[in-house]
Amino acid sequence: MARLWLSAGTVISWVNEMRYLGLFIERSCKFKCSLEHAEKSFYRTANAVFSKIGRIASEEVTLQLIKSKCLPVLSCGLEAYPLTKSDLQSLDLSLTGSLYETLHN
Repeated sequence: MARLWLSAGTVISWVNEMRYLGLFIERSCKFKCSLEHAEKSFYRTANAVFSKIGRIASEEVTLQLIKSKCLPVLSCGLEAYPLTKSDLQSLDLSLTGSLYETLHN
């Protein structure tokens, strides 16, 4: 692994991905972010909501909890990143899968 030495003796390692302000920036010729971590966090948050409320809450309450607790996890920092068509499809799949789970259980 290549390293960059600063004059103060600090080492900066070359990495494929780094986290900055909640976004995971990937190594690329163009500015590119990874949505994988956001999607994993979204699913983790949605599963926590589902495990706490189970089938007790109504669909409306469940959808409101998904909207208020899970959606911000998925969309955090995305306003600074130009989403590609593939990124939008991936985010759409995460959200619709969660909504399908809400409505069909």
